[in-house]
Amino acid sequence: MNNIKTMALLVALTLIFVAAGGAMGGKHGMTIGLIFALGMNVFTYWFSDKIVLKMYGAKEVSETDAPELYGIVRRLAQRAELPMPRVYIIDGEQPNAFATGRNPDHAAVAVTTGIMRILSSEELQGVIGHELAHVKHRDILIATIAATFAGAISYLAQMAQWAMIFGGHRGDDDEGGSPVAAIVMMIVGPIAAMIVQMAISRSREYVADEGGARIAGNPRYLSGALRKLDMASKKIPMDANPATSHMFIVNPLSGGGVLRLFSTHPPIEERIARLESMGR
Repeated sequence: MNNIKTMALLVALTLIFVAAGGAMGGKHGMTIGLIFALGMNVFTYWFSDKIVLKMYGAKEVSETDAPELYGIVRRLAQRAELPMPRVYIIDGEQPNAFATGRNPDHAAVAVTTGIMRILSSEELQGVIGHELAHVKHRDILIATIAATFAGAISYLAQMAQWAMIFGGHRGDDDEGGSPVAAIVMMIVGPIAAMIVQMAISRSREYVADEGGARIAGNPRYLSGALRKLDMASKKIPMDANPATSHMFIVNPLSGGGVLRLFSTHPPIEERIARLESMGR
């Protein structure tokens, strides 16, 4: 069901892009916005592992450096029928983890020193299983597609704004368009696209939880880990870039109320409830 939801959200994002393009930039504007967004996100997708790992000062480790962690990753990768990913450790107090890489052959799993301190071996298996599920499901690719359309809509809004400031006008292919509709779409379009993009990220977290629980062998491994991670992440801050927050197993940035609408992660309570339901 979550895979179906992801597809529906991607379709919704595409429709928002078409509507925004028609209202703000016409066919030419849509093409330019899509090219700009595609170029930026293809670059990010291709080099995502190097960019993010360097951003957080991750150090690659071997089996000699971290035998327990490396052994867990290797064992679960074999169970998931995945190539052995590179293993990294981030020197950070907040317990967290993420996976990156454009495909299973170029994947990397990174964990913080904080997560290794507070989780048991079984709970760490649950976390690694979750991250390997992201790799197996090619969630980096799905996130890149969503980011491309969301970025294109933002570019269209910026182009329309500058066109109005400098007295630009719509082309022949845009005759009959409403300036009021363009202004409304300039405001609403990027917000709607961002909400849908965040919803896609939340949907993929549910899928990774389910897949990770199966890879680890017991849903309670991950549910127990999520309880500890949720409490610790609220107490221990992390200097995380908001653009990469969706990659972590729990949101490294805190926020409640209306901000939950824009969260890249579903509520921890709901994730735990689903995992416990799987266990029963």
